[in-house]
Amino acid sequence: MSTDSTDSTGTTGGTGGTGDGGTEHPYVIVGASLGGAKAAQALREAGYRGGIVLIGDEHERPYERPPLSKGYLLGKSAREKIYVHPPQWYAEHDVTLRLGTAVTAIDLAAHTVTLADHSRVEYAKLLLTTGSVPRRLPVPGADQDGVLYLRRVEDSDRIRAAFRSGGRIVVIGAGWIGLETAAAARAAGAEVTVLEAAELPLLRVLGREVAQVFADLHRDHGVDLRFGAKVAELTGEDGQVTGVRLADGSSVAADAVVVGIGIAPDTGLAEAAGLEIENGVKTDEHLRTSDPDVYAAGDVANAFHPQLGRHIRVEHWANAVNQPQTAARAMLGEDAAYDRVPYFFSDQYDLGMEYVGYVEPGGYDKVVFRGDVKAKEFIAFWLKDGRVLAGMNVNIWDVVDPIRNLIRSQRTVDVDRLTDPEVPLGDV
Repeated sequence: MSTDSTDSTGTTGGTGGTGDGGTEHPYVIVGASLGGAKAAQALREAGYRGGIVLIGDEHERPYERPPLSKGYLLGKSAREKIYVHPPQWYAEHDVTLRLGTAVTAIDLAAHTVTLADHSRVEYAKLLLTTGSVPRRLPVPGADQDGVLYLRRVEDSDRIRAAFRSGGRIVVIGAGWIGLETAAAARAAGAEVTVLEAAELPLLRVLGREVAQVFADLHRDHGVDLRFGAKVAELTGEDGQVTGVRLADGSSVAADAVVVGIGIAPDTGLAEAAGLEIENGVKTDEHLRTSDPDVYAAGDVANAFHPQLGRHIRVEHWANAVNQPQTAARAMLGEDAAYDRVPYFFSDQYDLGMEYVGYVEPGGYDKVVFRGDVKAKEFIAFWLKDGRVLAGMNVNIWDVVDPIRNLIRSQRTVDVDRLTDPEVPLGDV
């Protein structure tokens, strides 16, 4: 984390008034991320006139992360397009934006956060939008130059610089980040090898039936997919990575290695403060943590979902966009609960997809398809006891709402009608 402390594009004048918050202390948001910026916006839209302090350890103002592995990485989207708000928005809405500023501790009893320069900021309510961090590759040689992870905009810049025609790129991990970066590398003309420990890409997320679609997609675009691969070491010369040695003794040459083996919720601050941690910061449906004045949203929050009847943590853009609205309203005393059906999307080559719903690995009876799988124009449905748990539309658009309605209804469906493209989804 950066130890710089810089106030940027905000003011401090708003922190002294009571406003609708009914306190002289501001509402503090730790994590100047998409979620943090959306929470500040939601507080103002809800009529809160007290102080808001938004603190982040990056020097960039809040931005969206999906473009980092999609349009921005491909060079199709300008840098300015990734930001949540224009620079002047924070001052115009009396939001103190402190960038390049690491929060080092939270004192729940004193209602303060401590910064890297040892200064303290008092809060009336605190929201954690600290997100997640990439899991590091635990093998010798993983600290060499040319070993790349994707989380921040500068990471995307470094990866894009490594993608060149004829270059040899090895991607470790066939999850969403791994596959999207593989697609971007192929678009740049690089030779790409993807190493995955499982039998298929996205196997844990999608199951065998749909995972095969993505394996076929990448092979059709010239990617060398290697499954059951266990990385033993990253080889190199003079501190620069030159290849990957596998446990079976084989090697793959590389000019750069992109590691995409998952992310972990950034719970360090919350755990040290004594908040309840369970696969993230545990919250109720109001996104309230075990401390009544502290809330969490986005990747870091393991929130109780009223419809699912259990806690879930979703590592996708939609949660970072939508959960802060619920958190903001709850912080202001409203009886707001987050019950949106999870949603995410991905773009790879000529395949665009949207997924709505939530399925635990092995938590479904079967997968059924509607449309033409070989042509990559279809909808896949995950079912349990005749009910739709999730749906994924591939190159078919404007169907998310009816899929979401099927899921929320929790009714059993006629599978023959569900899989018949001639039957409108709204009629199923």
